[in-house]
Amino acid sequence: MRRTLIPVLAAAGVLLGAAPAAPPESPVAFIKVAELHAALAAGTKADIIDVRHWAEYAELHIKGARSMPLRAVPERAGEITKTGLAVFY
Repeated sequence: MRRTLIPVLAAAGVLLGAAPAAPPESPVAFIKVAELHAALAAGTKADIIDVRHWAEYAELHIKGARSMPLRAVPERAGEITKTGLAVFY
C-alpha cells in the first residue's frame, strides 16, 4: 500500500502546486446565438471561428465562420482579430 501511496501523494503535490492559467490578454465574455445574430444583422464585423474538428465544421457551421481547430489556435493566434469581435464555438 505504501508503494502506491507515495506516487499518488507526489502527483497530488505537483497538481496542487501548479500555477493557474494566465488570464487572457483580452476580455472574455459569452455571447448567446441571438445576440450574435443581432450584432451581425446590425452590421457588426465579427471573426467567427469554429474550433471543432474539420468533419464537424464541414457538416454544419455558421455562415462566414472559418475552421481553426482548437489545438491550432495558439500557433494561429496572429490570424485572429485583436480589436474586433472574435467568436469561438
